[in-house]
Amino acid sequence: MKQRRLQNKKVIVTGASSGIGESIVWQIAASGGIPLLIARSTAKMQEQCDKIKQTFNTDCYYYTCDLSNKNEMMRTADLLLQDHPIIDGLINNAGFGKFQLVEEISMQDVESMFQVNVISLIHFTKMLLPHFQQNQQGHIVNIASQAGKISTPKSAVYAATKHAVIGFTNSLRMETAKDHIFVTAVNLGPVDTNFFTQADPKGAYKKNVGRYMLDPNRVANRVTRNLFKQKREINMPGWMEAGSRLYHVFPSMMEKLLETQFNKK
Repeated sequence: MKQRRLQNKKVIVTGASSGIGESIVWQIAASGGIPLLIARSTAKMQEQCDKIKQTFNTDCYYYTCDLSNKNEMMRTADLLLQDHPIIDGLINNAGFGKFQLVEEISMQDVESMFQVNVISLIHFTKMLLPHFQQNQQGHIVNIASQAGKISTPKSAVYAATKHAVIGFTNSLRMETAKDHIFVTAVNLGPVDTNFFTQADPKGAYKKNVGRYMLDPNRVANRVTRNLFKQKREINMPGWMEAGSRLYHVFPSMMEKLLETQFNKK
């Protein structure tokens, strides 16, 4: 269903070729917006855009970019600003995780996670921020995680990256309020996507939490419905958000519970 708020609005989505990003792209197009896709897979994005154009009779653009590569990211940002005089929104969705104990995880994986999940997100936002400030409008949505609020065993590094994303998002929101730019953090529990192929190759975590996993289409619908609204946070699922609040009130008790439950990863 089309939404007046999104009509002809151009919204960048990183990590757009699969998972949550792919679902968000479709929801934007279905709501009357114009998605601008960024991902590494040219073939997947081209196929998506072709289907979107046929289904919704709307424009769709895609840009091949590895966000861990600084030069590619700068080139892509320049291309976006050249091709589109007005960009209305940015959804920083690209990211990955690996569930391993600190003693086991390689420093290469640590650095890669921080590069993609944090540094690239900040850098890409920084390159597009002057555009939003000049236009005195825009919406920046950062896909974070409930892991950024509740740390669990075997996700120390991933949780650290998402704590960083939430901290960055909260500060940016205050800095840009004067420019009429909305900034939203999306904190999700486990979502049923290919994220776990890399995060948990053995499948133990997905097996244990499978019944709690969020549907990516439901997540995308919630994100899209809140675009261009002054929404501080989107938290899903609700019971996990309640758990994060308990964590801050009863940290020792919650850590005992989490230690038992999440060492199953």
